[in-house]
Amino acid sequence: MSDVDRLATSTEEERDAAVSAAAGAVRRGDLVVIPTDTVYGIAADAFSHDAVRRLLQAKGRGREMPPPVLVSAATTLDALAESVPPWARTLVEEFWPGPLTLVCRQQGSLMWDLGETRGTVAVRMPDDEVALAVLERTGPLAVSSANLTGRPAATDADQAEEMLGDAVAVIVDAGASPGGEASTIVDVTVPEGRVLRLGALSLEQLNAAIEEHGVVLEDQG
Repeated sequence: MSDVDRLATSTEEERDAAVSAAAGAVRRGDLVVIPTDTVYGIAADAFSHDAVRRLLQAKGRGREMPPPVLVSAATTLDALAESVPPWARTLVEEFWPGPLTLVCRQQGSLMWDLGETRGTVAVRMPDDEVALAVLERTGPLAVSSANLTGRPAATDADQAEEMLGDAVAVIVDAGASPGGEASTIVDVTVPEGRVLRLGALSLEQLNAAIEEHGVVLEDQG
């Protein structure tokens, strides 16, 4: 096995130590594996060009598949995105933290390079205490599912270590993922909106939440 630093989270002390180790590694520019409410993720400082490049390399992905960005608070959305429509804000109120990823127009002033994003950023606030604790210390993280491209996403630390152990400095082991189903992705850069990928949230749930806005989302995945 790899010599990655793998830390458990069964007690409060262990969890604090694991969160500190992961946040410290991110600040040093290293990659880490963290649990989320869907599957395990491989994470990098979203503002470190080199760390994001190494994240994509570790997964065997090209720049044409930029990673989404996870945040610890809904208010961070406005620091990363602009022109977010009112119906999309209702989705945030209803489903964050949770398995909803919004593809937004990114703030023009952001000095980052997530890959070929065409001026957009995919943002999500995960419903996972450990992930949120790490994010509170690091700020926005570029996070992609913890797997090699073409293989299923890791749903526990063993799978993550087997695939990515050589590329990451810290693995936070919080047991098996509760979700297992990927987030639903909604593109909010077009006036009528569109669903790019159906996941843990259904079309019915999304549309029930935004009925008052007169917007009806369709699955265009």
